Amino acid sequence: MDEHEENINEIEENAVPEEYEDDVPAEIIVNKTKRQRLVRKGRMKQERFRAVMRFFITVLFLLGLVYGLKSSGWYMDKNAFNRVDSSSVEIINNKIVPSHKILMLLKNNSVPNVPIYMARTGAIKKELLKLAPVENVYIRRYAFPARMQIILRERTPVITIYPDIKLPPVAFFTSDGKLIGKEFLPLDKSYKTITVLSYGNKGDDYNKWNLKKIKEIQKIVKYVETYSKEDVEFIDFRNPKDVYIKIKTVNIRLGKIDDTLFKRIERIPSILPQVKDVKSKIKYLDLSWEKVNYLKLE
Repeated sequence: MDEHEENINEIEENAVPEEYEDDVPAEIIVNKTKRQRLVRKGRMKQERFRAVMRFFITVLFLLGLVYGLKSSGWYMDKNAFNRVDSSSVEIINNKIVPSHKILMLLKNNSVPNVPIYMARTGAIKKELLKLAPVENVYIRRYAFPARMQIILRERTPVITIYPDIKLPPVAFFTSDGKLIGKEFLPLDKSYKTITVLSYGNKGDDYNKWNLKKIKEIQKIVKYVETYSKEDVEFIDFRNPKDVYIKIKTVNIRLGKIDDTLFKRIERIPSILPQVKDVKSKIKYLDLSWEKVNYLKLE
C-alpha cells in the first residue's frame, strides 16, 4: 500500500457523517480538506509522471523502429547477383539448370535498393521462367541478413536423345512433351530416362515430336519391359519405318509402329527362352512380321 492509499484510508476513517458536520469543530473540517488536497495533488503527480514516461517510451520505440528499418540487415549485398557463392542468394532444387546460368539471368536485374521486405521479385521470376527446364519459380525473402531463396520447380526428363549409343546426348524431352537442347546436358544421374537413338533429320526429325509421340514411346518401352522382364537399354528410331529396341538378352526388331505392334510385343515371353538357348551370336530377334518370328544370326 503506497502513501496516497494510506492517506485515503485515514481520511475515510476520520470522515464525519454529513448529519453531524454542523456539530464538528472547524479545525477538524480544515484538516480534512487539507488531506483531500494532498491526495489530489499526489494523484496528479502520478498521472504526470506516467504521461512523461509514456512519452519517452514512445519516442524511444519510434527511434528504435526507424533505426531498425534503416539497418543494413534489411538491405541485400550490392554484389549479390555477381557471385555463385554469395550468401545473399540461395538457389535450391535446381538439378538441371546450373546455378551460374541462373545468376547470368539475375544480372539482368538490379539488386533491390530497398529493404528486403519491400523488394519486388516479379521481374526476377519472369527472367527465370525463360529457362526451358524451369516449370515454376518461388522466391522467399529473409532479413538479418537480407537474402533471397530461389526455389525452382523443374520439368521432369523422360527421354534422352542420342545420335548414336556411343556419342553424347543432344537433347531430352520432359514429361509434358517439351524438347530441351544440349545446353542443359548431361542430366543428373538421378534421372532415369529412356535412351532413344535419333538423327533428327527428315523422316526421323525428333524436333517435330509432340506429347502424343513421347507417350507412345513410353508405352512401347513399358510393354517390352513387362513382357521380357528385362530393362530396355535403348530404342532405335533412326529409321522410323524400321524401329529396334534393345534389352539385355537381345536386340529386338519391332519394324513399323502400327496397330499390330503391341500384339507382336506380347509374343516375347514365348520366344525369349529359345533365344537364351541359342549359342550362336544373334544379331536381332525379328518381331516385325505380324505372324512370323525369327532370329537373325550374325
